[in-house]
Amino acid sequence: MTTEDPLHAVLFDMDGTLVDTEGLWWEAVEQVAGRPLTEADRPDVLGRPVEHTAAWLASAGGGPPAASPGASGRPSAAELASALHREFADRVGAGVAPRPGALALLTALARDGVPAALVTASPRSVADTVLQALGALGAPEFAVSVTADDTERTKPEPDPYLAACRALGVDPARCVAVEDTPTGVASAEAAGCTVLAVPSVAPIGAAPRRTVLDGLTEVTPERLRAMAGGHLTVMSWNLWLGGAPVDDHRSKQLTAIRASGADVVGLQETAGTATRELAEALGWHHHQAGGNLGLLSRHPIVARLGDPDVGFYGAAGARVLVDGAHEVDVWTAHLPCSPYGPYEAAFDGLPADALVAHEEERLAQLRDALRRIAEEAGAERPVVLVGDFNAPSHLDRPDVAWPVTRAAEEAGLRDAYREAHPDPVREPGHTWSPVHPVHPEDGVRAGLPEPQDRIDYVLHNARGLRVLASRTLVAGAPSPWPDVAGNAWPSDHAAVVTAFALGR
Repeated sequence: MTTEDPLHAVLFDMDGTLVDTEGLWWEAVEQVAGRPLTEADRPDVLGRPVEHTAAWLASAGGGPPAASPGASGRPSAAELASALHREFADRVGAGVAPRPGALALLTALARDGVPAALVTASPRSVADTVLQALGALGAPEFAVSVTADDTERTKPEPDPYLAACRALGVDPARCVAVEDTPTGVASAEAAGCTVLAVPSVAPIGAAPRRTVLDGLTEVTPERLRAMAGGHLTVMSWNLWLGGAPVDDHRSKQLTAIRASGADVVGLQETAGTATRELAEALGWHHHQAGGNLGLLSRHPIVARLGDPDVGFYGAAGARVLVDGAHEVDVWTAHLPCSPYGPYEAAFDGLPADALVAHEEERLAQLRDALRRIAEEAGAERPVVLVGDFNAPSHLDRPDVAWPVTRAAEEAGLRDAYREAHPDPVREPGHTWSPVHPVHPEDGVRAGLPEPQDRIDYVLHNARGLRVLASRTLVAGAPSPWPDVAGNAWPSDHAAVVTAFALGR
């Protein structure tokens, strides 16, 4: 591997990916549970650490009666974990079979000088047994191995993959993780890795920066190089007063960002501290502008753009260095919320010309942002502009020439969501509002159906940027206002997440 190689390392799951142990684990759990497992048991058995499955068995009353002296009733989770370790290790020690193509791929990577790491939710004792068995079959030595014993949290959290990348001294964005379960895929993607999924039991769908294959027999280092690097996933998210209306909002924000697969997040309504606190928890770079706007980036920020003391409404940007090779300017914007065109159209029946006239303040702010963006970027630099514009799109509502989004289009910016989903009837992409099915304010409009609309955007200038996929994101089924404190989704907006290919 050279410094110019887009593939810095390949990180392999073990059970079900490199070796055919899923069946052995299933047998071990059945033995300890004292009953046959069913399809309904899969989420708590496959791709989970031993401790999770043991706790699940304990809560379900699984396993034989406790045998320790003086014990009564069913075994504890700790006793079940010990039994699971023992049963699984016995089966692994009797012999494991490599998955088809695994040894050939490991050998080819070693020949090309690409480091390989093992990242598993199995304990160290089991991992070392498997590594010894693979070595006896001629597999090259792994540069690093990370097990359930080596991190405080294991899959589906990103910690194991991040630990492997730190040990190798590589950027997760330039690594490919090879996984066979949804749990493992979630862990690798949360860490920022590109994923090659080879499902062994549970199905795994395709997604940005994720390739799904039936197995490893046709996988080569060249194919993995083509997958690695050269991607950027950007998220736009209004945090809703920093998240304050929802309990435990900071933890829920972190969960959402990790699950999104985003590399850069443009934030609005940060309440002053959210950008820094989220960045510190993620271990990312950040730029806070004024008290309302912020940018998070897993890639280094090499320049901060725009007014650092911007007011509640306006725009701010940062230049991020992706894979050490691509500089991209990413801006976040928040435009005034009043007067709100969808209300004036739905509740007041204003005609198109009046609706357009009432967009003047937002239009002026966006044009000022577009001028700053153009000055900073020059003629060639890739630009992404995200934000809560508080205005509908002319691409969604052709009966009104909504001027804010038209101004962005005239400045050369493309709407990534509409590129990916050209039909606004089939894919409306509403971002306002997952918690307001009816109008939330008092007065004559109280209780009327809330206009659902797309007012949050990811725009780009197509200079070395190609849209791979774009989607809206909401976790769970949020309860409507005012009963929002317990919602898993800590915002009154849906987020927008777009994956780009860079330099092609």
